[in-house]
Amino acid sequence: MKRVIIKSAAVCLFLGISVILNSCSNTANKEETKETVYASDVIPFFDDWNLILGDGSNVGHANNFENEDFFYTVNDGKTNWVVFKSPNGGDTHGTSNNTRTELAQVKKWYPATADDKLTATLKVMNVSATGDARVAASHAVVVGQIHSADAHENEPLKIFYKKFPGQTKGSVFWHYEINTAGDDNSKRWDYSSAVWGNDFSVVGAEENSYPEEPKDGIELGEEFSYEIVVKDGIMNLKFTSEGHETKTFTKNLIASEFTTTADIPKQTQELFVPIGQDGVERKNAYTGEGCFFKLGCYNQTNGKSPEVNKNWCSGAETHGGDIQKQYADENYAEVWFKTASMSISDASVSNQGYFEKND
Repeated sequence: MKRVIIKSAAVCLFLGISVILNSCSNTANKEETKETVYASDVIPFFDDWNLILGDGSNVGHANNFENEDFFYTVNDGKTNWVVFKSPNGGDTHGTSNNTRTELAQVKKWYPATADDKLTATLKVMNVSATGDARVAASHAVVVGQIHSADAHENEPLKIFYKKFPGQTKGSVFWHYEINTAGDDNSKRWDYSSAVWGNDFSVVGAEENSYPEEPKDGIELGEEFSYEIVVKDGIMNLKFTSEGHETKTFTKNLIASEFTTTADIPKQTQELFVPIGQDGVERKNAYTGEGCFFKLGCYNQTNGKSPEVNKNWCSGAETHGGDIQKQYADENYAEVWFKTASMSISDASVSNQGYFEKND
């Protein structure tokens, strides 16, 4: 697997005053050159994003940039890919418990007036080898998001890939997180919808036992694509992958369907209500809040004890935050992107306030 393109030049070696009897007069004294293929050469849209690395740092626009631990390119013999890589444990960005190597949009838009779109084609190459199988977030990574920049900073969309150890196929599913009514956001919860395979709620019966492998799942290294369109308050999602059924979904982002306790879905009652996350949503959902896209590798597996939160705290191996040890025994997430595109509405505005709060 190549991370760079090499252009070789013949070099003549001189030993004392003697010239090695190889005719290389046309290339004498030429140094070997190394040309790096940057992510911005593969997907030229980095002016629209800030790049957050797996050590919590914000490097800004990622034009002509690489980092050997978190963000670089590879060539699989046919195609250049942009690699996003993030360990189970380390410094995190903002208030999250999880590390990420992820692009965050530098502008925000408002769902009610939006006409914004994000597309991507990718393949997940690794998810954490460890984690409590009873914890829904174990062995998972988020590869695309819509995030609110305002108020609670909740997430109307997270696109997940999850695969249990020893299994060939994993699941792709997406989440809607309620925009909690009132000032107490601790009662927020997610609702998960399966795309291929299972949703978030399918977990192991014991710490190291796993549910049945999904028959219609996606393998590590198998390409799939997503398309997110938000227009006039409605989010439309489309998921495609060769050999799999195309799936589409629609969600209203400006009028909630979860405004009373009676509206809480059975899935949420089983997953979140038992741990006190039993809130309801504002009637107008994400109306009036600036939202923005994210894309990359947001590792959902962490080293926090499941006793803290049985849905989000995996108890996985982190080697005390030692990144190289985590990489050596597959305690990380890695996602490769082949293509991506974004269109931004004229009504979008600067998202600098979000970064000032979270960097």
